[in-house]
Amino acid sequence: MLMKYLGAYAAALVVLVAIDLVWLGAVAKPLYQQGIGHLMAAEFRMGAAVLFYAIYIVGLMLFAVTPLAGDGGSGTWGRTLLLGALFGFFAYATYDFTNLATLRGWPVGLSVIDMAWGAFVSAVASAAGKAAFDRL
Repeated sequence: MLMKYLGAYAAALVVLVAIDLVWLGAVAKPLYQQGIGHLMAAEFRMGAAVLFYAIYIVGLMLFAVTPLAGDGGSGTWGRTLLLGALFGFFAYATYDFTNLATLRGWPVGLSVIDMAWGAFVSAVASAAGKAAFDRL
């Protein structure tokens, strides 16, 4: 059973990181530069990113991928996607609304895009985790 959980964690992690790197590198970077460039660090902080992804996937596993693992798999795909999307939305909304409340000049439009992205990427990563969990 441990292999199912580790495999699901690894699948969700790989998918989330891969999609997020494309998003951050190709799409979001100019948006962030335009909206919050004055707040961006001069250099990328790899340690903080690794910690984020490692912890975030634990959250996806606990709240989206494995809660329905014991029901035999009936009807859980839609629920896994929904729970993953909600987890992502709430996590990213926490970040974005905190920034809107505390930082001068934080763009509302960027927050909306970021929350939608969090919901999407988290749903996809949850699906990858569920697929791995079901397969193992």
